[in-house]
Amino acid sequence: MFKQNIALKFALMKIICVGRNYGLHAKELGNEIPDKPVIFSKPDTALLKNNEPFYHPDFSHDIHHELELVVKIDKVGKSILPQFASKYYSQVTVGIDFTARDLQNELKTKGLPWELAKAFDNSAVIGEFITLGELDIQNLDIQLIKNEELVQTGNTKDMLFNVDTIIAFVSKYFTLKTGDLIFTGTPAGVSKVNIGDQLQGYLNHQKLFDFEIK
Repeated sequence: MFKQNIALKFALMKIICVGRNYGLHAKELGNEIPDKPVIFSKPDTALLKNNEPFYHPDFSHDIHHELELVVKIDKVGKSILPQFASKYYSQVTVGIDFTARDLQNELKTKGLPWELAKAFDNSAVIGEFITLGELDIQNLDIQLIKNEELVQTGNTKDMLFNVDTIIAFVSKYFTLKTGDLIFTGTPAGVSKVNIGDQLQGYLNHQKLFDFEIK
């Protein structure tokens, strides 16, 4: 029964993602700067952790990495006010929102939802979580190294909508539960990954993930 309860708890977690939350990234894809958070979600089957390899799907020829700060929710909350949002998290990591860019562009052109391009299996990579402690969540450096080359770098101070604003906005629509993950958006520098690539993610120069594309 104990194992069943753990499995049920995991199955009920949500992965909530924020799009276009860094101005330069929105511009690099030719998107307008949003006036409110752009929200989409991924199922729990999208989760990839423990430095397991990412197996490139055969339905896309243009999978892009999108490095993001990931926030883990600590307790249940609904309609959270921004000034209280910081009480709902204490741990963060870096992750990757893998995106099938060719499929996404096709779906957007037809005015269709993005789920097929965003929510596929293993498309939500997470690294090792660290406790924020005295760290300022709105002044964290995030970096992605691909094959020993820096390809994405940013600081959370450049978010269009900060973490507390995101939590307040999302919680108007969805009850947040313990273990839910929020991918907070990617800075500029997204690009294609290929089989054989090695990806390493850093938060304040601490490596939190290191895995291979297969």
